[in-house]
Amino acid sequence: MDADLPEYPFTQPTALEPPPEWEDLRDRCPVADIRLASGDRALLLTRHADVRQVLGDPRFTRQLDADGAARVTAQESGGVFGSEQSAMTPTGEAHQQWRRLVGRYFTARRMTAMQPRMAAMAGSLIDGLVAGGPPADLVKGFAFPLPVWVICDLLGVPDSDRDRFSHWSDTMLSLTRYTQDEIDAAQLEFGEYLWAHIEAKRAGPGDDLISDLTAGGELSPIELIGTAQGLLIAGHETTANMIGKMVAMLLADRSRWERLLAEPALVRTAVEEVLRFDANPGFGMPRYITEDTVVGDVKLTAGSTVISSMAAANRDATAFERPAEMDLTRTPNPHLAFGAGPHSCIGQALARTELQTALTVLLDRLPGLRLAGPAADLPRREGLIIGGLERVVVTW
Repeated sequence: MDADLPEYPFTQPTALEPPPEWEDLRDRCPVADIRLASGDRALLLTRHADVRQVLGDPRFTRQLDADGAARVTAQESGGVFGSEQSAMTPTGEAHQQWRRLVGRYFTARRMTAMQPRMAAMAGSLIDGLVAGGPPADLVKGFAFPLPVWVICDLLGVPDSDRDRFSHWSDTMLSLTRYTQDEIDAAQLEFGEYLWAHIEAKRAGPGDDLISDLTAGGELSPIELIGTAQGLLIAGHETTANMIGKMVAMLLADRSRWERLLAEPALVRTAVEEVLRFDANPGFGMPRYITEDTVVGDVKLTAGSTVISSMAAANRDATAFERPAEMDLTRTPNPHLAFGAGPHSCIGQALARTELQTALTVLLDRLPGLRLAGPAADLPRREGLIIGGLERVVVTW
């Protein structure tokens, strides 16, 4: 019976430690039956080669509203993996056209040009932390407002609405936290807000992505809303979580922080390593398979829902030497934190630039930074598709 299957996502021993099931399944059962928060059955992949294969294979689709597809969340709508969001997101060749259109705003060159403004904003936030004095919550005072400011600046929306964005995105990312009525009400507000914003940009365009996309006319109104919604969520929620986790991981063993103070040139490889080492990334990437396919040496039947755990794959000893150790000099580092294939994260250059900038400014301005309590006591964000820490209380 499905009720006897292991419940997924698995429980972590602490917020920074991986669940023991990852290693066990990679060794014993790399294609494992699991039960999702909805109660539906799915298949979990934990090996690096298998996850990379699936994420790059067009037969593994994002049709998570197909008949027979497993429901990812405890709510009917499915949030970011549900039918409403799927209707706003192009697929196939249309998706590749969308990536070419939107991706030109997220090139490494553009992000490098934005970096001085990111650094200035990060410095301003640290000024606020210092003025308030230790201890301070790094998530609230730094990790969250920095990427919100960046993505709002890029899209041309006011970052003063950041608390509303946070609530709206949390409802879309809900696994078990919100009821369907709460989700429906929030998403209606979010859609109305974005449509009013798009109409305002149509009437008075600015120097921002939404103005350009609105004026270009390549996207339908529903695609415009979906694009703005997706970028706002991914552009602040995931990066904000990663900044908090990055600092917590580096301070959990303070020799890591001290190594970076002594060798600041390691910031780039350190960021890639914390992305690989992250044991608290959230759900993973679901796909629906449209025809029988072999993954590894296991036959998967059409109609199955497959969850790729990039975080488990990132600790696969067949792809990484000493995967359970954080090596700040690791290179190459073929981690899958941003996915792989045609649906890999379009904003990864932005995320990398933000993480490197945040870490560089923190090392420069707060070299004495340390956790205010044991790393084992860091509180996880619960009930959402993404992982993260509720608070990272620090002192200096």
